[in-house]
Amino acid sequence: MDKNLAGLSPALVWKHFAQICNIPHPSGSEDKIRQYLVDFAVEKSVEHKVDEAGNVYMSKPATAGYEDRKGIVIQAHMDMVPQKNNDKEFDFINDPIEAYIDGEWVTANGTTLGADNGIGVAAILAVMEDDSIEHGPIEGLITATEETGMDGAFGLKGGLLKGDILLNLDSETEGELYVGCAGGMDANVVFNYEAATTPEGKALTIAVKGCKGGHSGIQIVCQRANANKLLFRLLRQIAAQCDMTLCSVDGGGLRNAIPREATAVVVVPAEAEANVLATVEAFEKTAIVEFADIEDSISIKAEACDAPAESIPACVAKNLMAAVVACPDGVAKMSVAMEGLVQTSNNLARVVSDGKQIKLQSLMRSSVRSEKEALGDSIKAVFELAGAEVELSGSYDGWAPNMQSPILKAMLESYEALYGKSPAVMAIHAGLECGIIGSNYPNLDMISFGPTICYPHSPDEKVEIASVEKFYDFLLHTLKNAPKK
Repeated sequence: MDKNLAGLSPALVWKHFAQICNIPHPSGSEDKIRQYLVDFAVEKSVEHKVDEAGNVYMSKPATAGYEDRKGIVIQAHMDMVPQKNNDKEFDFINDPIEAYIDGEWVTANGTTLGADNGIGVAAILAVMEDDSIEHGPIEGLITATEETGMDGAFGLKGGLLKGDILLNLDSETEGELYVGCAGGMDANVVFNYEAATTPEGKALTIAVKGCKGGHSGIQIVCQRANANKLLFRLLRQIAAQCDMTLCSVDGGGLRNAIPREATAVVVVPAEAEANVLATVEAFEKTAIVEFADIEDSISIKAEACDAPAESIPACVAKNLMAAVVACPDGVAKMSVAMEGLVQTSNNLARVVSDGKQIKLQSLMRSSVRSEKEALGDSIKAVFELAGAEVELSGSYDGWAPNMQSPILKAMLESYEALYGKSPAVMAIHAGLECGIIGSNYPNLDMISFGPTICYPHSPDEKVEIASVEKFYDFLLHTLKNAPKK
């Protein structure tokens, strides 16, 4: 296993990325990475500031002869999504990411890699460190807690940024320039209950595993399986054939990751056990057929376990199962204006019980505000009818494309000069921070781009080595050829 990332090119970018991997930085636990950024700025005599939202700001004056260029803000986020394989022992708060070279890619051993958005952060640090590059006035903005709520972007106040252009380094396909993104909103659902005594019977753990998961914006168009939806479809089937008791459930993880695994503990009458096991086996075959050519490792199994003393009351469990099955999930509408772009979607990300409450979380995305609000109202109605409390929160608007953008024109010319072809100009069905930052800085001319990162937000995450070099060369060429004021 080759872990020598520092031997890759461009050396400065990979040096910083390797150091970032060694610093635990999951969303909400970013003090260590923030201190690393501050220490870097102090060591390199880079002007810097940490704002009230925990964002790190840096600035670098123009090189001689480039003072007449528009100021550019280079932006990325400091946190990463903490996801691991079920059999991987790993503590994201304390353990370094085990990054290694796998052929033409860099990946991690059983966990997310954090190339989203560690490569973007590393590129900013490389630009700030390298005094040989030519550029106009540069600012670096590294935002906090993007993955779980875009807290840093929401907390960014007007007046800090001086530049005219913002380059967001958080896109995930080299050769694509993003000029628009979706807005988003969370649905937080709670079923309150008083635990019931578990009846006699056979206790089973039913587990859905092996789904690909992935980023709930980027991969939602792939129509991958949602482990929560599969699990509750199966639970409804079992409940229809016998007197099933639902004791607990734990499905999915982060709000912006398509659920890969979901588990429930149930108790069924002893005489029904054989039929239940047959139902589970048949449902696994059904799921495999339904997701043929999309999923290749779906596993749905039932195993005997010890019966918990307490369970979810029958009426609550019945309403929960019905609501989860009815809840909209996946692509709701495709864009008519841009072929292949998802316009509106929902990700039923999390379902978990703790003996007193069942909490669910969905993340809706849309490039059309009214559709996002309508989908939220639909989800709210489903769960309120089932007796749950529902809060819609964290709403933010998308980022509308500006096809007359001066920086878009300059970057198209730069890419053509470097690689002899034009990049694709696209919008993305994900919540880039551009839309939020633009609300406080409405005159910013914005573009998002990045290297090729596959399977972000999952333990299969990997970044293409060659694309990192192309991405960074393109960034430097863009800085050098920025439009004049």
